[in-house]
Amino acid sequence: MEQNELVVQMKGISKIYPNGVAANRDVNFSVKAGEIHALIGENGAGKSTLMKILFGLERPTGGEIIVNGEPVHFSSPTDAIEKGIGMVHQHFMLVPSLTVAENIVLGMAPRKSGLFIDYKQAVDLTKEYAEQFNLHVEPTARVADIAAGMKQKVEILKALVRGARVLILDEPTAILTTQETVGLFRELKELKAKGFTIIFISHKLNEIKELTDRITIMRGGKTVGVYETDSITEQEISGLMVGRDVILTVEKDQSEPKEVVLQVEDLNFVNEWDKRVLDGVTFSVRSGEIVGIAGVEGNGQRELVDVLFSLKLPEKGSATVGGKSLIGLPQAMIRELGVSYIPEDRMTFGIADIATIEENMISDRFNQKRFNRGPLFKMNELHKETDQLIVDYSVLCKSRSQEVGMLSGGNIQKVVVAREFSSDPILIIADQPTRGIDVGATEMIRKRLVELSRAGAAVLLVSADLNEVMELSDSLIVFYEGKIAGYFDDGQWDDIMMGEYMLGLKRQSDEEIARASYA
Repeated sequence: MEQNELVVQMKGISKIYPNGVAANRDVNFSVKAGEIHALIGENGAGKSTLMKILFGLERPTGGEIIVNGEPVHFSSPTDAIEKGIGMVHQHFMLVPSLTVAENIVLGMAPRKSGLFIDYKQAVDLTKEYAEQFNLHVEPTARVADIAAGMKQKVEILKALVRGARVLILDEPTAILTTQETVGLFRELKELKAKGFTIIFISHKLNEIKELTDRITIMRGGKTVGVYETDSITEQEISGLMVGRDVILTVEKDQSEPKEVVLQVEDLNFVNEWDKRVLDGVTFSVRSGEIVGIAGVEGNGQRELVDVLFSLKLPEKGSATVGGKSLIGLPQAMIRELGVSYIPEDRMTFGIADIATIEENMISDRFNQKRFNRGPLFKMNELHKETDQLIVDYSVLCKSRSQEVGMLSGGNIQKVVVAREFSSDPILIIADQPTRGIDVGATEMIRKRLVELSRAGAAVLLVSADLNEVMELSDSLIVFYEGKIAGYFDDGQWDDIMMGEYMLGLKRQSDEEIARASYA
């Protein structure tokens, strides 16, 4: 197809769910052959639904889809793949226990005599496509053992092997280091030069400005407009997304840390594959400060949080809040110590999706005296508390009695954050608090974290967004292969320097790292 010809056209697309929620309302979206096109909007704007429709995961209520000049009706991703459309999801759809080659040919594996998988042919096919598209991977490596940037390449190769000419990338840089992002952008530009079309979904406006040719902005289930990337500023983009001016940076006063709230000593953890993913981790978080944990995903950050909130038991070591051990303590008792927890996986650990917004928001305070009269609840007080939180945290919903699972991802995160931030915590464990949410919600969450820390809370911030960690943190710890590779408390850091520690190219001395603990 000639460059600049429309390879995808979505005309008048509507999607109305049985409960009456309209995710898309008469949306028009088109992409030219050989361009990188950004699709952006707030959480709940309808962009995810639109892309699910294009990839055959959802069926539209109305409208028309045209691919390469032909009307199409997709009832499954298989239909979309047959028409040359591939999708790389925000959360990788790989099997950790299989090799790179096995993942790439999964469901279409070459076989010997029609019975057994021809592993050599699978490896050769992987090498061939990796060479052709300059997406270098190690075919025989187990996916569980490779870095996030390599997993991203595997996902892209999976789509290309299946004949994709249009690639939908959903938040592709969410867990990548600066260096990995630079590499990904180089590879995407090479694909563009070969005539591939890329739909790029991201909330990182600086990346959109750097990479894309055009931008489609959505708000409230509708298309706001289509813009040449060079013709619009980041501030203008954010304003169009949320319908108001957004502050893209967070202002914070100098921290004045006080007593140690969280003390972690010699924490060690071995995972189910007998790999040591926490190795002698020792650090403190004090009242009034934000301590950021940076690192490429898979270097022990998740296991650290799981141990701190008693989801996993360490091999050895200790973790205390106010001198009281967290190890093996039931989550309800951890909360009684004043610990709030924003989980990375909000759907599994943050909410009960079939429960109401109200039930989720106040699930940690049903037993408080102010909400009880003998064996009965004071329903008016519960309603008042919920309604105030909905207003304070700008949760877009029909009512407090709406099922929380029917909200967009960003509004679900607001429900989680509203509950955790309003519980008067002395320690907040915030694990990927703004992942996959829009600039408006991100602005609110970051601002609240700073406010709570300056009011005396200790904050442990774990984020794959390096800019977020660098901007919010008062001190910063870098993880590499389960160990602390560096500790910084002077604010003198940048993404290049952090990337060197995150990739294991640099490591501080033991004496410098020991400064992370104030015990």
